[in-house]
Amino acid sequence: MTIYELADQWLADDPNPQTREQLSALIAAAKFGDDDALAELTDAFDGPLTFGTAGLRAAMAPGPNRMNSAVVRRASAGLARFTLDNGGTRAIVGFDARRNSEQFAHDTAAVMSAAGLAVELLPRPLPTPVLAFAVRQRGADVGVMITASHNPARDNGYKVYLGSGSQIAPPIDTYIARYINDVGPVRLIPVGDGWVTLDDHVVDSYLEVAATVYSEQVPRNVQVAYTPLHGVGGQIFVQACKRVGLPAPTVVAAQFAPDPEFPTVDFPNPEEPGAMDQVLELAKDVAADVVIAHDPDADRCAMAVSRAGRYQMLCGDDVGALLAWWAIERARRNFGPVLSGTMATSIVSSSLLELIAGAAGLGYKCTLTGFKYLGAVDSLVYAYEEALGYCVDPKHVRDKDGITAALRIIELVAFLKEQGRTVDDVLADLAREFGVHLTDQISIRMPTVSHMRAAMSAARANPPSTLAAHGLIGVTDLANGSNDFPATDALVWRLPVGRVIVRPSGTEPKLKAYLELVFEPHRDVESAYAQARALMVLLRADVNEFLRSSQS
Repeated sequence: MTIYELADQWLADDPNPQTREQLSALIAAAKFGDDDALAELTDAFDGPLTFGTAGLRAAMAPGPNRMNSAVVRRASAGLARFTLDNGGTRAIVGFDARRNSEQFAHDTAAVMSAAGLAVELLPRPLPTPVLAFAVRQRGADVGVMITASHNPARDNGYKVYLGSGSQIAPPIDTYIARYINDVGPVRLIPVGDGWVTLDDHVVDSYLEVAATVYSEQVPRNVQVAYTPLHGVGGQIFVQACKRVGLPAPTVVAAQFAPDPEFPTVDFPNPEEPGAMDQVLELAKDVAADVVIAHDPDADRCAMAVSRAGRYQMLCGDDVGALLAWWAIERARRNFGPVLSGTMATSIVSSSLLELIAGAAGLGYKCTLTGFKYLGAVDSLVYAYEEALGYCVDPKHVRDKDGITAALRIIELVAFLKEQGRTVDDVLADLAREFGVHLTDQISIRMPTVSHMRAAMSAARANPPSTLAAHGLIGVTDLANGSNDFPATDALVWRLPVGRVIVRPSGTEPKLKAYLELVFEPHRDVESAYAQARALMVLLRADVNEFLRSSQS
């Protein structure tokens, strides 16, 4: 079947007049000789979207490889049948403030309710952690969150949770995909209006629980500079601070209200260069003790502090180590319950957490990338991932939660402030005890997913022999799985002083490399860090050059 026949078939089945009009114009332009239109059309029909690191996620446009009402309705019909066949009866649906998020949420609720599920819809655009909380709190069998998290404005997504409150993971995603594949024409999928829209009581319940992550025994005298980066976290975070008894954070006014165009940033991701410029400038003006930023759906949390007269963002691994240390320390000081269970992180994050957990007599688990794996860890007491995702209250939210993570970060900073110490003092103590663990990340944006796959194949076929003047001591291709992990699209290059992991992004057309250097414990921490930073410059340059050459 030609690309034009596929497109005409889609046109006849698309329930949305807007995307039908877009597709008609694209077909006409491609037939008229527009190469860009033909390339877009070809990519839009390059197979159906599949569940990746964070569910379905893509640009909003017509076609099976894009986010649109037809794709959402097919996914919802398959998911509803899977849920019913496995004894489920209840679903809950949430959405953020991106373009079409509310429409896609209504599509989801309409299909699921018509299929026979009792469906509840969150009352308004809300953070993803509120949906993850509500799935457990309201006893739903399945939850759907319409969000593209930190992706560009053109994207949207469809994230699925099971009744445990964890994201779907293999093999469940494969089972659901089979149900979706069995769905017939979209125009024949029944839709209804039998869902119930919840009121703000569900939000109040979330805030009540979120406030408990901040101990009554820790001071509240802390100045916070904050931005939600045009997302849905702003109002909820300010309310959470009020519930805890913290001073109101000073906010970046231009970025506080939700705006699906994200007008002040190139990419609405705190990790991206420039995204936090405005809040860092605000922090200087108000002499903030800590800077907090959320991504657009507020499941990720960034932290910055003052260092040598300027505010600097901490990497996700440093924050992850700090929160692990603080979870242990606050339990030791009876600021919270006795800590017993497992700390977890992913393969692309620092190996330091294993040492911290082991020294405290806690279990440790390393998983594949994504909270769909971390949230499923048994006896979980804390989990983090280097991409600014932290789970500090797994009893209530078994997913990354930027709201509760921010409260716990502020609690840590407030405690240290009273002690006359800083987070850098704690990081130095950890380095003395467990060694310097320096991490970095390289992210290379690709034109399309096809380009990303080709670059990954090239790196797999011809790995480097040396990096940063060190010969590789091992190469592991996780496409075939290992003793520790099931199969996944990732390469591990081991060095005598650390490792590099290369993988395609599960949410965007980007090739990502995760770098870690480990130096033995040393009394002179600054000297050890200086050596590690110098070597990291070389390692970063070599990996970057190698991966970019893999594109050609």
